Amino acid sequence: MVKPTKVTNSIRALRFAHGEMTQADLADRVGVTRQTIIAIEQGRYSPSLEMAFQIAHVFGVPLDDVFQYPHGEQEK
Repeated sequence: MVKPTKVTNSIRALRFAHGEMTQADLADRVGVTRQTIIAIEQGRYSPSLEMAFQIAHVFGVPLDDVFQYPHGEQEK
């Protein structure tokens, strides 16, 4: 069983804000499979740093507009 990542993302909202881009369209632009985009959107997979920057570049937004990491008690 795969442990879900704590990293959340706004990919789905960004796809719809950018002309209802499909998961397949985004996958083609980033150079991965549609299944990879699905897994990232669902929080089942964290992309590499390079892929995260590529996704942000496709949408023309900063990295932290796409991916968020919760700041918790551990960071004191």
